[in-house]
Amino acid sequence: MVSPNFAPDPQLQPMTSLRSRIGRAVWGVVYLLLFRPSPRPAHAWRAGLLRCFGAQLGPHCHIYAGARIWAPWNLRCADVVAIADGAEIYNEALISIGSHATISQQAYLCSASHDAHDPAFPLIAAPITIGARAWICARATVMPGVTVGEGAVLALGAVATHNLDAWSVYGGLPARKLSERQGKP
Repeated sequence: MVSPNFAPDPQLQPMTSLRSRIGRAVWGVVYLLLFRPSPRPAHAWRAGLLRCFGAQLGPHCHIYAGARIWAPWNLRCADVVAIADGAEIYNEALISIGSHATISQQAYLCSASHDAHDPAFPLIAAPITIGARAWICARATVMPGVTVGEGAVLALGAVATHNLDAWSVYGGLPARKLSERQGKP
């Protein structure tokens, strides 16, 4: 017998809006049927599909068929952005990627997590900004709310838990500054 004062378990309640869940379901079908099986050089086709779902993409973006974009409507890319096969863009909050930035294989941009200090474990989201000419190397992770400065490099497997300075190279877990980056334009 259930008490009349019984409150539903907050962890069993949806953490996103119905509109978001429906949008992601429709996007999931389009991703599986039209985006994922597209030929490798069909960047314009994939960009068009993403734009149909609200992504704002500049010209000459190369988003590969194996890239996973959770919510296209929360993706903003300037011109000449590359998102490699296996990259995961978990964009519960807005993710902005600057001109000529590269997101390498199996990189993970994660704009949401859960509040581990709250027993209800609510979803918390914060935008991510990747600066122009930045490079998120293979298997690197960018956490919610982090800004990666212009020209910054997040090395292989590193985890950015705080903002990264422009034109610097970071590595480790958590990422720490290793050096200045050479080759500013």
